[in-house]
Amino acid sequence: MRGDCLKNWTVLLFLCLIWIMQGCIDERFSSINPHQSFVASVNILEPSIDFLDSKGERITTWKFEKAYTGAALIPFDRIVLYGHQLDEVDIYELSSGKLIQSIKTGTGTTNAYYDQKEKMLFIANSKKNTVTSYDEHGEKQGEIRLQDYPMSMDSYQGKLYIINYKAPALSVVDIKTMKLLDEWSIDKSSSGMQIVEETGTIWIGGHGEGSRPNQKVKVLDLKTGELLQEIQVSHMPVGFARNEEAIFITNHGSNELYACDVNGNVLWSKEVGANPFSVAAFKDMIIVAGYDDNRVYFIKDGEIEQSISTGSGPFQLLVREV
Repeated sequence: MRGDCLKNWTVLLFLCLIWIMQGCIDERFSSINPHQSFVASVNILEPSIDFLDSKGERITTWKFEKAYTGAALIPFDRIVLYGHQLDEVDIYELSSGKLIQSIKTGTGTTNAYYDQKEKMLFIANSKKNTVTSYDEHGEKQGEIRLQDYPMSMDSYQGKLYIINYKAPALSVVDIKTMKLLDEWSIDKSSSGMQIVEETGTIWIGGHGEGSRPNQKVKVLDLKTGELLQEIQVSHMPVGFARNEEAIFITNHGSNELYACDVNGNVLWSKEVGANPFSVAAFKDMIIVAGYDDNRVYFIKDGEIEQSISTGSGPFQLLVREV
């Protein structure tokens, strides 16, 4: 009798394990129509992503068990998710909600950036102080060791620009060879950048050091790294976005959004959100994420049109326009 009971429990346990494993394999999130434009709020305190349409209506929300801290889009149907404490980067297909690939990276991922022209994905890592390149299929192409804590990235004409957050240096890397081309002196704790093609410049933001918050955006020559200009803004300018009309800068230390023309002239400023790190241009709107008040703000012509609640800790905004 005892043997039969034990056998039954063994069978039941085996069936439960199969059910759990099957659930993991079949796990997926709500699908997103490939023809749907959206702005996505990446929330990191309780990891989730809220997908919103141009009217601020919620398309869907993906809630995660993993501690993702950032994301990047691979046009037009994939999203890359990473976490500083996670040892792999996950790539999901938006139209199916399925996990389609995981890339082993080791812990320490600080940022993921996709160059649409070169069709290359770049992963920055603060534990190894490296940036690694992958092709659009997730195959490793190259790697370079940089200075302390590589994080913010942008690219232009075959060059990758990388801010080393804990070092006073911006690294310029050849995208195809992953060889170091140049390094420029910048402020330590720099964060956020915007390449301005019209003026051949790169704008650099940052937090500042110690008790001295940064209040300026540094404008460097895109070819030489020479400091050309300092734009007086507010406390801790770290987020950048642009449209045809202006360049937008979030100042998370003062809860302000600044709009500047391409020559660095301030057009207007607006108090918005609580601790706003991220800004994005979406359709005819400017979107700002308030990290501490868990809201995203839709701004048009310098005025807040509406705000929408998000998950906890909206830290990054991603835009897809189709």
